[in-house]
Amino acid sequence: MNLLKNYIFFITMILLPAWAGYAQPQLLEAFEDTAGWAIYASEGVEITISNAEGVKGKCLRLDYNFTKGSGYGGIQKLIPLKYPENYRFSFSLKGESPSNNFEFKLADKSGDNVWWVNKRNYEFPTDWKKISYKKRHIGFAWGPVENKALFATERLEFTIASFNGGKGTIYLDELTFEELKYEKNKGMAPAVFLEGISSDNWEGLPGNLTDSDLSSSVVYRAGGKTSVKIDLGSLTELGGMVINWGDKLKPRSFIVTGSEDDNEYTELAVVENLQHNKSWIAVPDAEYRYLRISAESEAGTEIKEIRIEKPEFSLNPNRFFINVAKENRDGLFPRYFSEQKSYWTVTGVSGDVKESLMNEDGLFETDKLSFSLEPFLFLDGRLITRNDVKLNQTLEDDYIPVPSVTWDYKGLQLKTTVFAEGTANVNSVLYALYELRNNSQKAVNGKFLNAVRPFQANPYYQELNMTGGVARLQKISSEGKKITAGSKSIFFTDRFAKFGATCFSSKDIAFWFEEGKVPDTKSVEDPGGLASGGFESEFHLLPGEAVYYAVAIPFYGEFPAELQNLEVKYVQDKLAGVKKFWKDALNHITYNLPPDAGELINTVRSNIGYILINRDKAGIQPGSRSYERSWIRDGALTSAALLKMGLRSEIKEFINWYSSYQFANGKVPCVVDSRGADPVPEHDSHGELIYLIKQYFNFTGDTLLLKERFSNVAGAVSYLKELTAERSTDHFKYGNDSVRAYYGILPESISHEGYSDKPMHSYWDNFFAMKGLKDAADIAKITGNKEKAEEFAAFRDEFRENLYNSIRLAVKTRKINYIPGCVEKGDFDATSTTIAIYPCNELKNMPPDLTKNTFDKYFQFTEERRSGKLDWINYTPYEVRTIGSFIFLDQPERAHRLVDFFMNDRRPHGWNHWAEVVWKDYRLPRFIGDMPHTWVGSDFINAVRTFFVYENELENTLVIGAGLKKSWIDYEKGISVENLPTYYGDLSWKIKKTGNGTYRVEVSGLNRMPAEGFEIRNFNESKMPVKVTVNGKNSSDFTNNRIKFYSLPAILEITY
Repeated sequence: MNLLKNYIFFITMILLPAWAGYAQPQLLEAFEDTAGWAIYASEGVEITISNAEGVKGKCLRLDYNFTKGSGYGGIQKLIPLKYPENYRFSFSLKGESPSNNFEFKLADKSGDNVWWVNKRNYEFPTDWKKISYKKRHIGFAWGPVENKALFATERLEFTIASFNGGKGTIYLDELTFEELKYEKNKGMAPAVFLEGISSDNWEGLPGNLTDSDLSSSVVYRAGGKTSVKIDLGSLTELGGMVINWGDKLKPRSFIVTGSEDDNEYTELAVVENLQHNKSWIAVPDAEYRYLRISAESEAGTEIKEIRIEKPEFSLNPNRFFINVAKENRDGLFPRYFSEQKSYWTVTGVSGDVKESLMNEDGLFETDKLSFSLEPFLFLDGRLITRNDVKLNQTLEDDYIPVPSVTWDYKGLQLKTTVFAEGTANVNSVLYALYELRNNSQKAVNGKFLNAVRPFQANPYYQELNMTGGVARLQKISSEGKKITAGSKSIFFTDRFAKFGATCFSSKDIAFWFEEGKVPDTKSVEDPGGLASGGFESEFHLLPGEAVYYAVAIPFYGEFPAELQNLEVKYVQDKLAGVKKFWKDALNHITYNLPPDAGELINTVRSNIGYILINRDKAGIQPGSRSYERSWIRDGALTSAALLKMGLRSEIKEFINWYSSYQFANGKVPCVVDSRGADPVPEHDSHGELIYLIKQYFNFTGDTLLLKERFSNVAGAVSYLKELTAERSTDHFKYGNDSVRAYYGILPESISHEGYSDKPMHSYWDNFFAMKGLKDAADIAKITGNKEKAEEFAAFRDEFRENLYNSIRLAVKTRKINYIPGCVEKGDFDATSTTIAIYPCNELKNMPPDLTKNTFDKYFQFTEERRSGKLDWINYTPYEVRTIGSFIFLDQPERAHRLVDFFMNDRRPHGWNHWAEVVWKDYRLPRFIGDMPHTWVGSDFINAVRTFFVYENELENTLVIGAGLKKSWIDYEKGISVENLPTYYGDLSWKIKKTGNGTYRVEVSGLNRMPAEGFEIRNFNESKMPVKVTVNGKNSSDFTNNRIKFYSLPAILEITY
């Protein structure tokens, strides 16, 4: 029977949509000249355009130069478009350029709403290449519009944004737009053809390949080459295919090709050394009518099923693995590929530019955008994954930023501890120490399997700055006690007895692990960049016994010679040294508090460590992946937190480094990274740099630095004056109330994250300007610049008047009873408003009724979230800064209620940190910023510090114990806090309840006294004392919530 001649099987179970045809492309721009194309560029970016020889006639040549390393620039033209149901843009592109971000953008008539295709770190083709973007490729970028669907646009843009910086040239030609007619096949179903040397060797009907029944198949009994051809009926978009092979008759290799006309075929996938009985083939952005699977085998080939996948199947590498994971047991692939939120933490050396992330399941990545190691166990003939065990996440000594994940499976515990050690940016090494301990009552025999995989700990939904998920890993090889994976080396201890490597298309390492083994192959090269490998080690553990394993992965080319013959003892000694380093770094302050304060203090300590790990050289950063940049906003407030915890040198380095990027006109960049200063205007930055410089002086008394940086301070003030002048014209001075609300304040900017869609006149910016002007006047006075001191003070006073007038008018015109976040919207944003209280110290100047209403409303909002009365989706834990606000407002009970609320949203609890976003749905896979997000962490440090001490700058007093719980001061052992850094030196205090309603308070330390002395606030739930003595003398200088004294050392006895 000749099946090739006699069978054309019509597939009726899968009818794929197909493109019945395209409308004629509309030529939007031939680029024969540059007419109509306008240049735009950020500060420090040079753009020129001209014509050159193109694909057809002339093309547009764009030359760019990032003179300061960062920024963006491009061209735009008015090209009004209305969009059909589906469509495609096409253009020809080539370049002589370093890799940078290439953006294709569409803006609506307002210019506020933008849709784009953003190709990060794009490698420009050196020869002409036709680029096509279909509807599904174009996403919403930013803007205030509620409906994000694309209906009509007015302007089209091509942008180059700095990723690596430098200068280059790109060429553009033949920009077209076409409607795509989307129709289903009508009567013409796809057909399957079975081909071979002798088609009589086929057994089974072609329809068996598409009947969704794995018990049916087609079998080619002869060895050699054979093929299956599929005719989809018309040109069709597809994303790949899934092939189920017979368990015994698998080809040793096969090739997938595609064709539009059944004549010329394009190679889509090549698979060698097939070992698995299922093949997932990604064919992204493909359009073919014909597909052919050409296989070669020794004994024959059995195919059970072929499933053609839609474009979404391989929309990107992460979506491909999500689809692969759906067809396999949960636990074989990282949690995020099961479309569950996966949490992680960071580890590294203080100040190093390289860090590792470890996720909650024990998987850790070896570098940014790099492969990971992931543990598994094989027990009783079954693979044990993260989905089968009880998980526990901890830190060394509950606060040191050395994370561990412990698996517990029926008393067998596997603890993975990851840390880094060495000289930052020179020879630091990433270590993993594994402890396998039998805590059960019987002997356990099994295997420890440890995978090397092309996946990051950073999940796929983390798409800011870089994309998490799949990490390219093309080559793996093994020699002696060293694995080479890509450009990295993995050294391992003797107990890892065997290592094998594989390609994904052959058989992923997880599928080998399911059989309790690793492949015999020691070296592979995967053209798709999906190589994986695994360690295999047998163990036999009696009850109570433990065994240890270790690996070491150098971050740099220089590393200790001991790694060549790695021993567990060496790694354990390194861990001990790292723990000592962190203990010394994180314990400047000594806390002796009741046990229920332990988590609070440990979270403070941990976040100091995380700040230092996220720091890259001098640059203080809020994260090590999505936010691996230095914002002055985050950096100033984080520096203040570090100063309060006893660190100094890191802050001085940051000040000197960041100040060097200030623009010649005095403008302070919002952010600086390895490319240089970002020119995007965010108007809080100018006041924040001044505040940072003054904070360093407040804690150190370093007048030399003040003098060295006075030009930066004066420049920032000058730029603030220039900005406020834009809103000081007669239009704003004499307009109606809505217009006058803008008079004399800063122009709109996007500095506050709530206004990234559209810049607003943010009070966040203006309160930081207020703080900067106050500090600038003080700095000028301290450094002996009398004229500047008077000039800055006059500007400060004028600005304060304009600021509060603006707030009053905004409240009036928006008909609200709280302090809004910005002028335009009258929005409620207490998390933003809180900075007016701290660090800007404007509480005494803020309208009391509006301030009360603002924070009452916020507290009610939080209580309703806590109780479940208010349904919520997510929030940003920058809200932790409100904890301190309630201390400043003398409402410590509310502050502690907030502490309880926020502490519950550390994820996971054992790692003592927050992401930038908390989602109510614990497992919803959505963007969360970095973990740990150390601006959130420093906000928490600043807030909690107010419980023990804070400086009241407006009254020139030092406030002690304003947030102490009654249960703390009643603690039978007494409480104390020693070596608290303040503006006046290190402070120590002790509190002990002595009986008969009397508390003994001892206060000591400091280098100088605050001008107006000291206050103990909110003590003993703000009850009125019967009697107060200071150093044995009766005092009458107290109220129910304030007890004043004026010198140290002091011993107070407070009787109730």
